[in-house]
Amino acid sequence: MKVTNIRYTEGGGAELVDVDVGDPGPGEVQIEVAACGICSWDLQTFRAGGDSAYAAPPGHEGIGYVAQVGAGVRGFDVGQRVAGGGFARLRNAPASRVYPIPDSDLPDHHWIVEPVSCVVTGMDLSGLRAGERLAMVGCGFMGLMMLQGLAGFGADQLIALDVDDARLRLASELGATETHNVASADFEDVKADLAGRGIDVVVDTSGAQSGLDLATDIVRRAGRINLFGWIKGTSASFNPSTWHGKGITIVNSSPGAQVRDPFPPAIRLIEKGIIRLEPLVTHVVPIREYPDFMTEVTTGKVDGYIKGVVTHAP
Repeated sequence: MKVTNIRYTEGGGAELVDVDVGDPGPGEVQIEVAACGICSWDLQTFRAGGDSAYAAPPGHEGIGYVAQVGAGVRGFDVGQRVAGGGFARLRNAPASRVYPIPDSDLPDHHWIVEPVSCVVTGMDLSGLRAGERLAMVGCGFMGLMMLQGLAGFGADQLIALDVDDARLRLASELGATETHNVASADFEDVKADLAGRGIDVVVDTSGAQSGLDLATDIVRRAGRINLFGWIKGTSASFNPSTWHGKGITIVNSSPGAQVRDPFPPAIRLIEKGIIRLEPLVTHVVPIREYPDFMTEVTTGKVDGYIKGVVTHAP
């Protein structure tokens, strides 16, 4: 069957293409995708092109419904809602990488599980203990989900840092005990104050050199920096004397660092409302509008963007 998918073009941009999807093979489940999140990796690939060194696949945050079950697969029923798939309307995936979604009134675009699974790994490796102080550098989609999850850890202070006042207001609503705009005129004084607070853990979700530098400045001696954001490219820098002198522990909590399968706990966090996507999914667009929408997002013409989701709605 031919279905619509996205192809990232050379040098930047994206186009709609038709792809053939056959029946699922042994051990596979065929998913009819209803919605798929737009990752920051997609944004980067749209800017850099499908021929770039770190190009994303066409979607990896899918939610859909079981359309067919391959030979030897047990535990899945046709019509069952599951996590898995990409931008294409149909996707065959190994059953081991497809996760059932419990009965829920949440719409599909609020069940984008894959990024929450990344947050689970970030939380697992944060090292935060009750009564400690934490700063979150970056309040984008991932940072605001991480903040929701860590808000229940009993931190003494949960400080949110970003360049966008609207996101900082949302951070306050989602559990931050205080917020600061790093672009404000008085932030150097704020940073000096933070550096004297004894911040035990800094989670850097910014994916920017400036975020890593800020984390280094404010974490306490013998504290921990959780490097969650991906500084995309081939190099980044740090002051080795500062890291050595302060005795900082650096933890990379990318998906490859997972210490357990993060999907089942991610599903439970969404089901229980501990991590809520409703306030974070700001834009939902049909797949046919994806190339134009991404042009608008990547050129700063979409107001209030935090998280976009592609759907296959008529």
